[in-house]
Amino acid sequence: MTATSATPPATPATAWNATRPWRGIMVATALPLRDDLSVDHDAYAEHVRWLLDNGCDGVVPNGSLGEYQTLTDEERARVVRTAVEAAGGARVMPGVSAYGSGEARRWAEQAAELGCGSVLLLPPNAYRADEAAVRAHYAEAARAGVPVVAYNNPIDTKTDLTPALLARLHQDGSVVAVKEFSGDVRRAYEIAELAPELDLLIGADDVLLELALAGAVGWIAGYPNALPSACSALYRAAVAGDLDTALPLYRSVHPLLRWDSKTEFVQAIKLSMDIVGRPGGPTRPPRLPLTGETEAAVRAATEKAVADGHR
Repeated sequence: MTATSATPPATPATAWNATRPWRGIMVATALPLRDDLSVDHDAYAEHVRWLLDNGCDGVVPNGSLGEYQTLTDEERARVVRTAVEAAGGARVMPGVSAYGSGEARRWAEQAAELGCGSVLLLPPNAYRADEAAVRAHYAEAARAGVPVVAYNNPIDTKTDLTPALLARLHQDGSVVAVKEFSGDVRRAYEIAELAPELDLLIGADDVLLELALAGAVGWIAGYPNALPSACSALYRAAVAGDLDTALPLYRSVHPLLRWDSKTEFVQAIKLSMDIVGRPGGPTRPPRLPLTGETEAAVRAATEKAVADGHR
């Protein structure tokens, strides 16, 4: 079976679910910028629709890949509205991360007002927070009334949402799922033991197969921005346990997927989008364009994936 073969029949674990809309492939969308670095909202709306038309279940605006840290409040709010208008509210999971818990709650309230099905929230990221602060932070955001997906990224935030802490957050009623980005696939089993009702979502593209086989029910994904059909086929084969389809495809695209876990992931994914004819464009400073060996490596991996028939 090729990478672009028709996806398997949908099941509750693999398809968009109206009662648990954070499941399935939720693409952490890159944000198209014009040459003057202004946001191209029309291109963004078209990109959201294109992702849904090519096998993805929903979108995550204002994540790290969407460069939310560089946006004004007005830009950030409009990006969410644009995504909702293009995708329908339930299929949108806005990133609501902020330095202050009150600000995170206000972004979650905007998402609730627009009918979004869930929101994605990092732990406090202005300092290395202790457990009490983390639990208070998520409880404050949960007051908005929209389901909260925790985002564990101890590499960048220096705050680790361990399986034990995730279980407490779930017991608190503050989170419904976790985007697991630590890269430690062993955690999947401990999370399932300590919090069996907490949904595990794949957080890093380059451990997709491992976490899918460990029971993940969703993927907050980066590289579908450039290759949605191939990534959709890979994910759905992986969660179905169809290794005959998933493993060769995973090996083929892994040189690209691993860029999702590198510092240059925003520029890398946008460059891949440009290569395949999508509206990637520049990044806002302090992120700088890729150059030299790094640019050449991303370009070569993207062109190989396309030559192999992956789109």
